[in-house]
Amino acid sequence: MKAQFWSFDIIFALFIFIVAILVLTSVWLSISNQFAIANGDNTGSMQNELQQLDSKLLSTGSANWQDLVQPTKTSTWQNVSVGLGVGQGSGLSSGKIETLEAMSSHDYQATKPILGIAYDYYIYIALNGGLNITIGKSPQGQSATSVQVSSLPIIVAGQKGTMKTEIWTNTTFGIG
Repeated sequence: MKAQFWSFDIIFALFIFIVAILVLTSVWLSISNQFAIANGDNTGSMQNELQQLDSKLLSTGSANWQDLVQPTKTSTWQNVSVGLGVGQGSGLSSGKIETLEAMSSHDYQATKPILGIAYDYYIYIALNGGLNITIGKSPQGQSATSVQVSSLPIIVAGQKGTMKTEIWTNTTFGIG
């Protein structure tokens, strides 16, 4: 009879052990899936912000916004919609590009909400005439963990070129 009692104890202990392992596995998989979904959403969020930024940059923004702001006074940046375009299919304004570049050089962090983005950004404009303009912070050398890139053909002052826009982050969970 002692042998039977011993076998029931082992069976009961194994049952409890297996149930505990199954519960822990379920919790682990749930947390792992939530982590994967969260990281996947950040990529989608970054891609959405990149598309919105491209649309905003190609738009005209507020009428003559570059004349309304002083690049070294962030208080003058309020209530303007920033866009680099000059009109329907006419290309980008060199004056607007220079103003945005000066604003970004003065206070990079303050330009992010104006552009409607939470991630870091980098805009590289290369014109066929040899002129290269950079706005924002390059992800290179910043330990970027995720980068989304777009490249668009543009015209600035009659010169054809390319505008490369990058949205990036160096944080594990995205916006930061």
